[in-house]
Amino acid sequence: MKLSGQDRMLLLITVLLAAYQVSVGIDGLSTLPIIAYTIAFGVLLVAGLLLFILGLDVLDSPIVVVISTIIPLSLSIGLVWEYLASYRTPYLLFSIIGFATIILTRSFPVPGKLPVVVLAVVHGIAGMTIFLLPIIFALTGQARMGFTLVGIGGGLIGLGGLLLSFLKTGKPILSRETIFNIFPGLLLVMTTAYVAGFALR
Repeated sequence: MKLSGQDRMLLLITVLLAAYQVSVGIDGLSTLPIIAYTIAFGVLLVAGLLLFILGLDVLDSPIVVVISTIIPLSLSIGLVWEYLASYRTPYLLFSIIGFATIILTRSFPVPGKLPVVVLAVVHGIAGMTIFLLPIIFALTGQARMGFTLVGIGGGLIGLGGLLLSFLKTGKPILSRETIFNIFPGLLLVMTTAYVAGFALR
């Protein structure tokens, strides 16, 4: 699907925001959150560039399922490591095992609905972590209200990831054309929410 001029502009702004977040937006944290956030925004940056250069048809690639998992898992690991110290190791193990399981169920033919179930569980937990944690911490006064924007970004990335993932499984929630039409704008709004939320927390 050919990109319109508006889509290219949206993707370019997304790439610039992701680049900003990688370069200056995640300073002053401990090592693992910096690594996790750098991976998440680095993958987002590369994905935006690939979409800008190759067009939206790159979303048809089988690797999209894997990429659409790296971003929420990395972000949620960073958040858990920063704010939920007692859950650090269990959540890190869940993320590693979940990601490895997604790769395995996508690399080899697996009968039944196991690949879809694994994908939904991993995406769902990561997405809900990103969505709920910032909002709860902001509402309880443990972070500023601007941090809720990260939660909004989490909701959007969960939506985008599930749309792409179910499209790849052949059981799309929306039509391919609809997903492709909204994706550049969704990517920009999501990235803007993250950058603003991290800056205002």
